[in-house]
Amino acid sequence: MKAPGSLGRWPPSWVAVAALLTGLIVTGALVLTSAAVYTRSERRLLNLRVRELSLVLAATAPSIQTPLASAAELANATGGSSQKFREFMAPYVGPGRQFTSVSLWPLGTSHLAPSAVLGSAPVLASMPERATQFFTRSTRAGVLNLTSFLSSPHPALGFDFSAPGRAHGFAVYAEKPLPADRRSSLEKNSAFSDLNYALYLGHSERTSDVLVTSLQRLPVEGRQAADVVPFGAGVFTIVVSPIGSLGGAFFERLPWIIALVGLLVSLAAALMTDRLARRRRYAEQLVGVLDQVAAENREMYTEQRSIAQTLQHALLPDALPDFDGLQVGARYVPAASGIDVGGDWYDTVPVGDGQMLIMIGDVSGHGLRAATTMASLRHAALAYAAQDPSPSFVLAQLSDFVNSGAHDYFATMLCALIDVGAHRLTVASAGHIPPLLIDGTGGQFVELDANVPIGVMRKSPYLQKTFSVGPDTTLIAFTDGLVERRGEVLDVGLARLREAATHAALSLEDLLSELAQGLASEGHHDDTAIVGIRWQN
Repeated sequence: MKAPGSLGRWPPSWVAVAALLTGLIVTGALVLTSAAVYTRSERRLLNLRVRELSLVLAATAPSIQTPLASAAELANATGGSSQKFREFMAPYVGPGRQFTSVSLWPLGTSHLAPSAVLGSAPVLASMPERATQFFTRSTRAGVLNLTSFLSSPHPALGFDFSAPGRAHGFAVYAEKPLPADRRSSLEKNSAFSDLNYALYLGHSERTSDVLVTSLQRLPVEGRQAADVVPFGAGVFTIVVSPIGSLGGAFFERLPWIIALVGLLVSLAAALMTDRLARRRRYAEQLVGVLDQVAAENREMYTEQRSIAQTLQHALLPDALPDFDGLQVGARYVPAASGIDVGGDWYDTVPVGDGQMLIMIGDVSGHGLRAATTMASLRHAALAYAAQDPSPSFVLAQLSDFVNSGAHDYFATMLCALIDVGAHRLTVASAGHIPPLLIDGTGGQFVELDANVPIGVMRKSPYLQKTFSVGPDTTLIAFTDGLVERRGEVLDVGLARLREAATHAALSLEDLLSELAQGLASEGHHDDTAIVGIRWQN
């Protein structure tokens, strides 16, 4: 197969020209789209900013209404006490404070005039006819009312609040001055410092009704957005325009960036077209080779998995011994995925005098090394059981055997010596999960002493316990693949096993088959060995 390195120089061709034209057309479309998207985005951002500014402006209404409303209620409660009124409103009046003038006006009198004044004299007090019209016709009780003096030498904005439900109560009136030239710039660190704005009284956008603005000349020109802001009984109209790009300089320049990058990409695409065409044939040849390799790998995987499963079963007992007075059964379920041989094993051995020894274990790790280690432990355990079948002796001797030389593994193991005629069970565990004992009252896991796994510590003592069992009792011993699931605590798997083993009266073979199919095959990722015995009397 020819390597793709000797490609030669790229000659001009219709394929390259077509690639260049296509790139330029796509670039032009992207530039136009980007410009349109930028324009729409700027419009949406401007509308969003004017709404934000409206919310900020509307949020100032409670800070103005609250002290005026409290003062009005206080005046009604104290019969218009000037002293109480002055004491309450003093913190709000003065240079640098919220108002320059606050006054208390008794309502329902023939001659309206303030009964108490804090700060400078209110401009409204110098206009009796306007004051009468404002307090008797243009105001609503329980609402913040607005008035303005925009053409006055000292322009100001007036606020009034009177408590509802009182025909002859009191109104609290406050004035806030406006800049004489209406100019008011936002601070540079303000969230709205990138906007020009104009704030008008009412629904008007006339220059004569402007309250404050950041512009030297009105009206606002260029791209702009407006919003009407409810403020007490009145409204403000806010008009804003951007000083620069609201989305940032990058998005403003994005169409030009796209044009430059698109041109470069189009040229590069044209230069690469011929090279890609030359490499296409090489890629097709390579795909054929890869398909052949994949087919060989699939065949090898199938063969190796078959060998692994055959080896797993070859290392386990071919058949279980018959024993008078006992039913004995076992199942071995390999992992649901993978080709590694596991280290789970079991064995049942008659040891004379109406006794049987059950052994079940799990060697750490996977692969052929775990399998050969499992075979070594199994044969050694059979030899020790021939000397003395007591579980504690077998485990202690096996632990000394493993620790007598260098090793990098450990194994859990359970030994159970069954005395059939005496209905007695002697059990010891080397770090293995306790077996499940099922009788007429339900199922319980055997309580065992905590002993270390095989291969962890030399000269480790292994304690055993003896239990009496009743007729028709069933013992289920198993490896951890039956109950362990990823992301799940062990107690959940143990409870699931007990429920599955006791929910119905089944023969021993049916029970083992149901556990193997229903639990061990439930998405498990580890081998599983199960041994069951049942007393027949």
